[in-house]
Amino acid sequence: MAYDRYVAICNPLRYETVLNKKACIRMATSAWVGALFYSAFFAGNVFTVEFCSRIINQFFCEIPQLLKISCSDSYLPVVWAVIVGSCLAFLYFALIVFSYVQIFRAVLQIPSTQRKQKVFSTCLPHLLVICLFVVSGNFAYLRPTSSSPSTSDLLISMFYCVVPPVMNPLIYSMRNKELKMAFWKLILNICTHTLQKYSHLCTF
Repeated sequence: MAYDRYVAICNPLRYETVLNKKACIRMATSAWVGALFYSAFFAGNVFTVEFCSRIINQFFCEIPQLLKISCSDSYLPVVWAVIVGSCLAFLYFALIVFSYVQIFRAVLQIPSTQRKQKVFSTCLPHLLVICLFVVSGNFAYLRPTSSSPSTSDLLISMFYCVVPPVMNPLIYSMRNKELKMAFWKLILNICTHTLQKYSHLCTF
């Protein structure tokens, strides 16, 4: 998404050439392959660790929760998984920041205030979602875990796993005029149907 915004704003005349179907497929494939590689690497390293319990006070197997129930003296495999994951996250975040630095530099050179507002309203929601995900994810992984079951650990994990993905369609889709019209038409139909259903209660 950041690269799409970068090409659209900084190189608009080359947009169709740079971001063609093959380029989109390559980017999507690289994202999936990278995720699968890290998942396999993480799972393989976790299998080398012995655990004292099978109960995890979490919705899924996060590294801090796994370390809490580990009986192994050496956490080196898990540490390597964390290091590799941190490097990948830093690389992706650095590329996103670089893209937006170039975008904002180009935007500041636009003389029209209206066009600046349009570009910022397009780019800032995406940047907001990324920052929410990165900040909440780092907070979940870097904060010390409590020895007893904690509701805050569950809430933080739910936040960074659920809120950013839920915000994505809302932020990008609600900018579409046709979707807005369909949404308000749906609300109007629901209200009309509800009024018709209960209108007999108001008649004497």
